[in-house]
Amino acid sequence: MDLGLKGRRALVMGGTKGLGRSIADALAAEGAALVISGRSQESLDKAAAELKAAGAASCIGIPADVANSADMDRLADAAVAALGGVDILVLNHGGPPPGTALEMKEEDLIAWFQRITVSPIRITMKLLPAMRAQKWGRILAVGSSGMQHPIPNIALSNTLRATIWAWLKTLSGEVAADNVTMNIIAPGTIQTGRIIETAAKAAAAKGITVEEQIVQSAKEIPAKRVGQPDEFGPLGAFLCSDRASYITGTMVRVDGGRVRSLL
Repeated sequence: MDLGLKGRRALVMGGTKGLGRSIADALAAEGAALVISGRSQESLDKAAAELKAAGAASCIGIPADVANSADMDRLADAAVAALGGVDILVLNHGGPPPGTALEMKEEDLIAWFQRITVSPIRITMKLLPAMRAQKWGRILAVGSSGMQHPIPNIALSNTLRATIWAWLKTLSGEVAADNVTMNIIAPGTIQTGRIIETAAKAAAAKGITVEEQIVQSAKEIPAKRVGQPDEFGPLGAFLCSDRASYITGTMVRVDGGRVRSLL
């Protein structure tokens, strides 16, 4: 299926590894022109070379930290300058450390509110006017199935990601008539560094290995296994395409059936 993404201009935040990289890989395979962000220029340069080799029309890496509002402004401006505009924005970032709701501290809430809520909204509002003016835009947020079914031991993530879902759902209805779609792709247990970190804390509490913890977690998933990044990114590319132009304000889960809710 031709997704109509050849030459489309995409900014993928956190595009050097994990779930952000899986979406960047899928966009590159469709011939999109990319800017990826991350905190290490060395990692960005390596990933950009790999993405160009994989089919991206072009790719450059721009360092930026979601903890810094000024970085979001600089990243948006640099992406527009590099690509001549941004048609697709993928909102993606690392998550907060594991912990229970009882362990949550106010200073952590404030610090991670900047990363998970303020910065994604800020960069979206920088790039959204041009998308609306050209009558084409795609905004895709990488979320978590914890937005719908809170996941034990990642209370900060559950709490703060829910705010982005509420914002995105609200704004999506305000810009839909401009052919700008806004969706969330919500992973369940996908084999990334983040999952290893979460499993390590749970494993330490139980006195088992990380591998044993992952096997135990997989037993709770109807698919009976964890997902792989290349099972995640292609859906992201589809949601950013012409083929998905009537899908907006939606959360799509990639979770092996773990969330049982009908909603």
